[in-house]
Amino acid sequence: MPKTVIHVFHDDDASVTTGTRVAQRIQEIAAEHDTTVEVLCFGPAQRRLGDATPSEASATFNRQIDALIADGVTVGACVNAARADGTEAELAARGLRLRVARDEFLRFTLEGATVITF
Repeated sequence: MPKTVIHVFHDDDASVTTGTRVAQRIQEIAAEHDTTVEVLCFGPAQRRLGDATPSEASATFNRQIDALIADGVTVGACVNAARADGTEAELAARGLRLRVARDEFLRFTLEGATVITF
């Protein structure tokens, strides 16, 4: 089954909020087109997942991430970065799939996924 992966990397307000909103919008019609959506947060954007004093954009980003997970979208993040930031347990409890980013990118290649980076 074809897959679109939204890779949220950059941590500017527009990238984190727009990237996750695009994932939500694609998810709305994915089933009609026999495709799936997945999100990978990695790099600077991943630190916004554990933001203790979130800005408006960080709060929107986190709400959208939680909504995607609730809608059945696989949302991943780098386990090594999570460990380094001390957020591994928190992210796992929220339902994020923690994996080695290198392995996830290779999996996307092997699956023939379309990856869009924000």
